[in-house]
Amino acid sequence: MKNSDWKTYAFWIILCEAVGALAGWISAGGIEVYSALANKPPLTPPQWVFPVVWSILYALMGVSAARISLTPPSKERNRGLNLFTAQLIVNFFWPLLFFNAQAFGFALIWLILLWVLVLVVILIFWKIDKTAAWLLIPYLAWLTFAVYLNAGVYILN
Repeated sequence: MKNSDWKTYAFWIILCEAVGALAGWISAGGIEVYSALANKPPLTPPQWVFPVVWSILYALMGVSAARISLTPPSKERNRGLNLFTAQLIVNFFWPLLFFNAQAFGFALIWLILLWVLVLVVILIFWKIDKTAAWLLIPYLAWLTFAVYLNAGVYILN
């Protein structure tokens, strides 16, 4: 690894973690209301699990994007990083829709859009750097579980 590579890793990891932290901070009040009032489906983890899991996932996302960012410039790399950024933006708005607006049905549709975007990013990253693609698999798995939870909340409320 070159000396300057750490800056690329730091940038992407900090960016991803910051997006998650800001979304969490903005939706904190909505999370409290949701936790107190919403009916939740079976298998809903305790509340403390979510920030732990998301912190790990954002770090993995950052490492994945950094790996792609460090590959030689190409149309595919640009497309992958643009879609990665798009999914990060979609990711940012989901907790606001779900917790703050409590628009559980619309949040479910939004979450499915996020799931599809992440799958497309994985497929593009796979062509460039397989490790970068693999780093996003836990994220896709967690989003799959989140679709179940979101659908359950929508049905129960």
